[in-house]
This record gives sequence, structure tokens and C-alpha cells, in this order.
Amino acid sequence: MVIEGEQGRERSGMSGAGDEVLTAEHVLEYPYSRSVGPAIGAFLAGLRDGRLIGCRASGGRVVVPPTEYDPETAEATGELVEVGPEGTVTTWAWVTDPAPQHPLDHPFAWVLVVPDGADTAMLHVLDAGLPEAVATGMRVRPDFRPADERVGSIADLRAFVPTAPAAGQVPKAATTVAATRPDSGAVTAVDTPIRLDYHFTAGTAATPYLRGLAEGRFVGQRCPVCKKVYIPPRGSCPTDGVATEGAEVLAGTGTVTTYCVVNVPFAGQSIEIPYICAQVLLDGADISFMALIQEIPAAEVRMGLRVEAVWVSPEERGPTMASVKYFRPSGEPDADYESYRAYL
Repeated sequence: MVIEGEQGRERSGMSGAGDEVLTAEHVLEYPYSRSVGPAIGAFLAGLRDGRLIGCRASGGRVVVPPTEYDPETAEATGELVEVGPEGTVTTWAWVTDPAPQHPLDHPFAWVLVVPDGADTAMLHVLDAGLPEAVATGMRVRPDFRPADERVGSIADLRAFVPTAPAAGQVPKAATTVAATRPDSGAVTAVDTPIRLDYHFTAGTAATPYLRGLAEGRFVGQRCPVCKKVYIPPRGSCPTDGVATEGAEVLAGTGTVTTYCVVNVPFAGQSIEIPYICAQVLLDGADISFMALIQEIPAAEVRMGLRVEAVWVSPEERGPTMASVKYFRPSGEPDADYESYRAYL
């Protein structure tokens, strides 16, 4: 399945032979950029410079990472301060089998570390090798990436690593610093891609529908009580609460019930604007679904417009709605309003 939209992309390859239920591994990704504000911006710039930056809050408390407002009193925080670089682990959890999205590709610990001079803990990873090497109260130091690889991201701090304190060592106090060093640019925004990997099972109702798309057909199911035909089928009638039945093959023609014209560009856009996104009621169906309308000027699209499906070539088709390129005007007279008004 491939679905592209204003915010992200979903992709998968459905699999399953014969009468087997189709399954797929899906990846849902969203590009996400956010401004960070002066406090977090200073923290990220500090990481890029190989430093840990906090801020002074009410009563002289030092908060790391820095916040614009005191988390206890909601008052504005004060000056920026440099803390650490070493610190103390307050609690931890061991990860035996890292997932692909984890910051390290080998076993590690999530830890809360209070940097020297700070009064709050920050969450990061500890690269300690074995769980036996981790303990509450242990001393750690930051392991920054090489300077030429740092970009002003939390990933600039690769991990904390264990350190043995020198005899008689006294934890360093926080020291006041500027937001950024003179030779450093401010960090004002970060890109944070959001990704979700999941396993999807189409089920016994949706599988015939998806197989039909691979064959260039629309296949729905009928409710045995109210006789309504649903497409895509979901296995039960929402009105009567009974299982839908059969394989109702519908025509590739239908009626535009409602629509909108998209004029706003967006990141990752693959369709030239303006374009039409409409609800199409297939002939013989009792529910509409969303589809693209093309081969007609945006100013000419209208409710009641009769349309037909345009399929990709047979060798490109698969069990996905991407097998339908779009709908286009069929050349028939517009449908009478009474024939679709109940589906608006």
C-alpha cells in the first residue's frame, strides 16, 4: 500500500496467496520540523559545542535541560549555566535487544543523569557494555560525537559512559555562560521525523477488496438485513451490527457527492496544485470513499459529476488503492441530486 498526503507517507507490500488473508509490514513516516525557543536552542547549541547547558530557576535551582519557565513555580527562568560534564545516575533500565530506532545498535541502558551542578536529571543512554556495569549512583561522563559531525541535536551526545572518579574529586558547580559561544550560530529549529513500523492484517472482509484492486475491480460486501453495499468492506454493517456477506463487484463508475479543491503546497507534494479531492459514490454502493479527480479544470468540478476510474497498467497493479490512478469525468449527464443527497 502506498498513501501519500500532506504530512507523511505510508508504504507496504501486501502478501498472501490464494484464499489467504493478506498481510503487510507498514511504515508510516511524517516529516516534522519545530522551533525550539531560546532555552532548548541554547541547550542544543551547547551539545554542538560539547557542553551541557542548563538554566537557573527559582531559589537558585539549576534545571537541565533548560526550560523557559520553572516547572514548579511557572516563573520565568534566569541565566543559562554550564553544568557537568560528569554526573550521577539516579535510575536506569537495561535494553537487551535495541530496536532500529534506538540511538545505539547494541545493548545499552536508559538512564536519568544528574550532571554535576544541576538539581534535575536528564534522560539519555548509557553505553556500559553489560548490565552488571550499571548501578544507581554510578558516575558517568558524556561521550560527544566528533566536532565535525555535530549539528545542534540531542544526538550530538552519543551516550554517557562510565567514569571512575579520581580520589578526593569534588563535583563541579554550575557556572554562568552565554547562550552560545561567539563563534557558534544559534539553534532555532530541529527536524524530528516521526516513524511507526507496524504489521497489518487485512482480514477476511478487506482481503477480497484488495485482491479485486489488483485485478482492476471494485469488490464490496452486502448487509443481509438492510441490503446496503459497503466499499471498502469492514466486515460488519454499522447500522444492523451483523456480518456483511458475499463479494459484490461494482462498476468503475460513480458520482461526486462532495469535493474540495486543494491550493496549498506542502512538503513532499507529488500532485500539481490545484487538484481535486472528492467523495465518490460508486454505482451500486451505499457509501462513498475519497479519491482524486483529474482531467477536468478545478473550476468545473461539481457535485453530481459523473466519473469513471482510471487504473494503472495491469503490470503495475497490486492489492492497494494505488492501483487506481484517479477518477475522471465519464461524459455522462450529471446525476440527479436526489440520487446522492443521502450520501452527503
